[in-house]
Amino acid sequence: MGLAVVFGSWAALGGRWADAVIGRAIEVLFAFPILLLAMVFIAVYGPSVQTLILAVGLGIAPGYARMVRAQVMSVRRSGYVQAAQALGHHPGRVLVQHILPNALRPLLAVLTLGIGQSIVWASGLAFLGFGVAPPSPEWGALLEAGRPYIIEAWWLEIIPGLAVLATALTATVLGKFVESTLEGER
Repeated sequence: MGLAVVFGSWAALGGRWADAVIGRAIEVLFAFPILLLAMVFIAVYGPSVQTLILAVGLGIAPGYARMVRAQVMSVRRSGYVQAAQALGHHPGRVLVQHILPNALRPLLAVLTLGIGQSIVWASGLAFLGFGVAPPSPEWGALLEAGRPYIIEAWWLEIIPGLAVLATALTATVLGKFVESTLEGER
């Protein structure tokens, strides 16, 4: 989400050229499937926890960057931002105090919903062998390690699978709760 906030805000506030360049970069990233983009990133930089986090983040960031751009552009035209600019506030101060908090607040629910999606992507990559090295306890790696023993020891597949499911479901329910709470405050 951090990468999406930077690029989405830059596209919305940086002018016509920045919007065009960042918009085309986002479209190029959208052209690749998330899983393929993450696999290429991990293949280039090697499997580690940091690489896995960056790969999943890089795959999911374009969608969030578009949402951030749209939100920042709508908030940027609001009356309170224009009033702050008319009062002579520094553009950085207007960005930090007015634009970003009001633009990112609706995206908080989307972010919490994306946590579950990210967990599933990371587990899928680890299952395919693009995750953390086997001594590390990673759910996807545990699923892959238990695959040959599915008939004799079914719990080696079921328990990590249920852990992934429960965590992703919990994050999704939390996201729905945040979304309904934010809608109730409007």
